[in-house]
Amino acid sequence: MQNKPSDAAAGGTAMQEPAADRSKSRQMKLGLMLQQSGHHIACWLHPEAWVDTELDFSKFIRIAKLAEQGLFDFVFEADSLSGEKFTPETLPRTSIGVRIEPMTLLTALAACTEQIGLVCTATTTYDQPYLVARRFASLDHVSGGRAGWNVVTSAHAPEARNFGGGVHPAKETRYRRAREFVQVVNGLWDSFDAGALTFDREKAQYYDPAKLHVLNHDGEFFRVRGPLMVPKSPQGRPIVVQAGASDDGRQLAAETAEVVFTAQQTLEEAQVFYGDVKRRAGEAGRDPDTILIMPGFGILVRETQEEAEEVFQQLQDLINPDVGVSLLSRYLATDMSIYDIDGPVPELPSGGDVFSRAGLLLAAARRDGLTIRQLYQKIAGGRGHFQLIGSTTHVADVMESWFHGGAADGFNVIPPIFPTGVEQIVQHLVPELQRRGLFRTAYEGRTLRQKLGLPTPLSVRG
Repeated sequence: MQNKPSDAAAGGTAMQEPAADRSKSRQMKLGLMLQQSGHHIACWLHPEAWVDTELDFSKFIRIAKLAEQGLFDFVFEADSLSGEKFTPETLPRTSIGVRIEPMTLLTALAACTEQIGLVCTATTTYDQPYLVARRFASLDHVSGGRAGWNVVTSAHAPEARNFGGGVHPAKETRYRRAREFVQVVNGLWDSFDAGALTFDREKAQYYDPAKLHVLNHDGEFFRVRGPLMVPKSPQGRPIVVQAGASDDGRQLAAETAEVVFTAQQTLEEAQVFYGDVKRRAGEAGRDPDTILIMPGFGILVRETQEEAEEVFQQLQDLINPDVGVSLLSRYLATDMSIYDIDGPVPELPSGGDVFSRAGLLLAAARRDGLTIRQLYQKIAGGRGHFQLIGSTTHVADVMESWFHGGAADGFNVIPPIFPTGVEQIVQHLVPELQRRGLFRTAYEGRTLRQKLGLPTPLSVRG
């Protein structure tokens, strides 16, 4: 348990309007990662957790409204296009991997909420720019300017088997495609200028044709004419989020993203990542203050440290060893079942398509002398993210140290258990952060972009 304190052509965000007034005291941003029963791999077995015979949408509504009550910036729904995260023997023993399609979920939640941002994943490897641009622009209109797109390149090779059965592209190819993909999506989002819809009955003119632009993109991976027949986004463009921690991922984030998710196990590692991405953003011609870095925190908070640790240990004791080993095998891209579960984590090859998170986990295993069992227990609550277990004061202390220590602009919160984990955060942790002046006491503005304090990007046409 860990509880220590581009240019416009690439991303269309190099030239931007001024950011929100920075003279105000800096405050952290908070996102909440959705999951039906919680994020611990054994949470569904715990008596506090929601369990249903079917996925119950009303529970997602309750969680989204709780997050909105707690003034979170956004809720976030991750995604994967393959169920092959576990073996046939272990998959029936975990709730991970069973989920509602995220765009459908967030569109429905848009009608049930008023303020909170709505962010979800769409892959650049097994999707098309026109379709992604259309879906997120539509969500932005449906929600009144609260949409965000989490850009991923599909690190898991089994996804290829659901799209023609072809060979999963190499990492370098996936990132080249992703860079061009984001460029095309930004261009399509700029198809209409603001105020293009005139509704001029005298001229019988629905929109001003001078304010509609054809993209005519012809690149390495895509040929897209456009235009996108969705009006200008209420927030200029939906927010672009990115989560890669590898060198390729950091560079893509620095060039294209406005919010960056990351998984770091120590304050020192997080400071290095933070400084590196901000530096790269500056080198790409962007204002580093217009890219927000939000590490994932698996937070379990209770009134006392002892109570929090007791609940967490209950969850840990519910882990089926086969499920734990299978989860670890996925993150390390290696079958760990052939090794002694109580023996040391073996030396594994690096490079190639080994996930960036694998390097972080292996480094933690070496640093702390962990066995295979101890390593899967370490990632069980937040799937590789930092696990923060404790009293309200302790959790707030650690968050404050990361926030003021050059490691984070905010946090993507990953509660191990729903709904009680979210309730405790909203009822106890948020007020403590507010008391310290670290978090808002009311929403600023209507759109997600306004809440995050991010500028509206100028058109890719300048």
